[in-house]
Amino acid sequence: MPVLRIGHTPDADDAFMYYAIAHGKVPVGEYQVQHVLEDIETLNNRALRGELEGTAISAAAYPKVADKYRIMRVGSSIGRNYGPMVVAKTERADLRLTGARIAIPGEYTTAYLLLRLYADGFDAVPMAFDSIVSAVTEGQVDAGLLIHEGQITYASLGLTKLLDLGEAWGQDTGLPIPLGLDMVRRDLGENMATLMAQSLRDSIQFAFDHEDEALEYAMQFSRGVDLETCRRFVRMYVNEDTLDMGDEGQKALETLFNKALENRIIATLPPIDLI
Repeated sequence: MPVLRIGHTPDADDAFMYYAIAHGKVPVGEYQVQHVLEDIETLNNRALRGELEGTAISAAAYPKVADKYRIMRVGSSIGRNYGPMVVAKTERADLRLTGARIAIPGEYTTAYLLLRLYADGFDAVPMAFDSIVSAVTEGQVDAGLLIHEGQITYASLGLTKLLDLGEAWGQDTGLPIPLGLDMVRRDLGENMATLMAQSLRDSIQFAFDHEDEALEYAMQFSRGVDLETCRRFVRMYVNEDTLDMGDEGQKALETLFNKALENRIIATLPPIDLI
């Protein structure tokens, strides 16, 4: 049986999406799927090299890999007036971001791209996303750029929100934020791309139809949060937009890349080639 390597993060939302494929409830043709679990910045870097047949990436990384991968309409992580946020210790609630040392979860992440769009003059300190909270609380950095469950749990950890990039983007554009994308490698051809997209769509629909079952699996990747917090996080980023980003999702992607171009973060606009 031929092997198909698919990269996604060891996070509750991706685990929820891939539950049915991982447990054989939804096949991917005649292929044996090898799930490659890596944090998103590692997957971004692997995509630069075109290593995996299918992979999740940050939307911000797409201009770097557009020659190797196509975007699937399915599988996107899209936020509507919520998304990554900058936090600091509560006693630093009046911290100015200009001149601050801010921990970021990777230079290719969409969170970092958004931060560059809505703040300037800061010193970015790349680190593993799950080290950012402790770096902030221990005073290693002035502030941290949070993704994943930290967007929900930061207050209980004694942190204060300084900048909500989801709100900033929503007020600025009136569009959702395209944070993460699922990709298929171009050299696999149209039939394989269609198969992979449909299988992922079927897997997500299965999870919607069997939410508690899929959540039980996703809890293994939720870094200690309780079931209802995990459910809330998963519903934030696995929703109707995830089944199909639609015209609005495509427009949001185009807007993101146009803003990145205007701010000289990218040199050219990538083709929005959807499957």
